[in-house]
Amino acid sequence: MKKVLTRVSPMLLVCLLAAAVYAQNASQINVDAFDKYAESARVAWNVPGMSIAIVQDGKVLLSKGYGARELGKTEKVDAETLFGAMSTTKAMTAVAMGILVDEGKVSWNDKVLKHLPDFRVADPYVTNELKVRDLFTHNAGLGNADFLWAWTPELSADEIAKRMQYAPQAYSFRGGYTYQNVMYLVAGKVIERVSGVSWEKFMAERVFGVLGMKATFPNLSLSRSYQNRSRAHFEIAKKVEVIPEMEADSIAAAGAVWSTSDDMAKWMNFNLGNTTVNGKEILKPATLAEILRPQIVIPTAQFYPTTRLTKPHWTTYGLGWFQQDYRGEMVNMHTGSLDGRTAIVGLIPDKKFGIYVFGNIDHVEVRHALMFKAFDLFLFGDNSRDWSTEAKTMYDEITAATEKRRETVKGFRVHNTQPRLPLEAYVGKYSDPFYGSMDVTIANGKLSLKVNNELTASLDHWQHDTFQATWNKRWWGEDLMAFQLNPITGKVDSLTLSGAVLKRQAGSQK
Repeated sequence: MKKVLTRVSPMLLVCLLAAAVYAQNASQINVDAFDKYAESARVAWNVPGMSIAIVQDGKVLLSKGYGARELGKTEKVDAETLFGAMSTTKAMTAVAMGILVDEGKVSWNDKVLKHLPDFRVADPYVTNELKVRDLFTHNAGLGNADFLWAWTPELSADEIAKRMQYAPQAYSFRGGYTYQNVMYLVAGKVIERVSGVSWEKFMAERVFGVLGMKATFPNLSLSRSYQNRSRAHFEIAKKVEVIPEMEADSIAAAGAVWSTSDDMAKWMNFNLGNTTVNGKEILKPATLAEILRPQIVIPTAQFYPTTRLTKPHWTTYGLGWFQQDYRGEMVNMHTGSLDGRTAIVGLIPDKKFGIYVFGNIDHVEVRHALMFKAFDLFLFGDNSRDWSTEAKTMYDEITAATEKRRETVKGFRVHNTQPRLPLEAYVGKYSDPFYGSMDVTIANGKLSLKVNNELTASLDHWQHDTFQATWNKRWWGEDLMAFQLNPITGKVDSLTLSGAVLKRQAGSQK
């Protein structure tokens, strides 16, 4: 067969080259514009330090640090500075489970009891019907149980999982939505059972190692030796301060990963469909599609407040991902939060685009502003909307409304009352199989509460048998704690704190 040679017009070559140069210049213009905007937003929101990664079409457009690792110190954040990933870990746990699904070791629709025969919740029906998929979707009917790890970080993962046998149904099984970290802990236990190794080892070797995420750690303990790390901050009495790290290692599969913007760029590219690494398929495309498929509908009122600005037509949850529409595109996103830290990841798979933002101050929502700014700028060529100012105005209004509600509660306080019993009568040990134990003690004529060696509160009389608990972790603020008296004996029966009711143990009554 005669080979036909096709000559390309010199003019066409010039046009193609010019188009490529224009596209490259346009991309760099967007990067420069976003880079400048991110720094100005950081300053406006008073964030000590951030680290941001942006990827598109398998390329890293930006991976950079902003500000300081620690307020008042000279060390700057860079692309290799370590931050907490917190609840963005959930999608990582979903991928780990997906790998095992691909290997035929587990199914999303397996009953949890098949792999964890000893696991229980309070409702026998839910215990029997709970599927692996349900561990990822926040709709098993269980209330929030974060006190199990936030109040008592010394509890092991096994003990937390065991205590779920006392978790009552808060709503009908698969009939609602309540964010539930502990179910991800249970998912981690399933991964351990079917893989034969710890969740931490599985993540380090089968996920992070394979993807070349060399500065990513499954939990805080394993990250301690890494030197280039940020510090946690919190605004207390209008002053930003460094606070101790909050550990989440006991619920590692829900939110304990630590990483850098360089590594998050690799993670995002993987989730945008680049699941074959060095010639080896790490996750089947169909499995990734299932992870990103909407599993439950979340009422907009229970979604992120930014819906007031984005006005989505739908809000859903996949397997480790919140989801909404934005400008005709499907967004997969998730935040991460612990005391003193924030994170957000946002993916638009159809555009092969992703952004990840780390922050080292508590619940400063510039993360949302930067995510939507990046969507506008890089995908729609639109630099007109000042997301930072809009979001800050909205969140300032939310903060003001919250403070107003607090003041309203204070307005119901009945003044000039006294406890019905002498303070010594409230002293004792209070416990519950689900919530654990707390001690009320007295010293120098004042009550105090001890949850554990790290968490205590001073108790000041509020009204009647209600006291205001002021936590030793100052950034936790105050809560009201009420004692309940037995109507027959007149002695203290129990206490109520943040919805938890703990009974007084026999023999501790004065």
